[in-house]
Amino acid sequence: MNNPFPAGSGRREILGAFETKLVDAAQKFKPDLMMLSAGFDSRESDPLGHFTLTDQDFIDLTKVVLHVAKEHCEGRLVAVLEGGYNLRGLMKASVAHVKTLMGD
Repeated sequence: MNNPFPAGSGRREILGAFETKLVDAAQKFKPDLMMLSAGFDSRESDPLGHFTLTDQDFIDLTKVVLHVAKEHCEGRLVAVLEGGYNLRGLMKASVAHVKTLMGD
């Protein structure tokens, strides 16, 4: 799935799309494997994305994806780092994402 959002989008728009569109699509499609392009250019203060997601938002987004993977494909989820151009923000968001994947 790809859901483009306009610059300035944040938790309400993006987490809302995950909680509704992604969950609904998974219910219909019933995937065997989920692949996640884990880009963090949507994090606040990223010079390219101009979005407003926080590290907590990435934790919550990861939880939604994990829930879908556990419900439909026995937890099979592949996450690949894609982007993020504020290196400090990229580090923080990546750590939040990976810790959530690990169950911390």
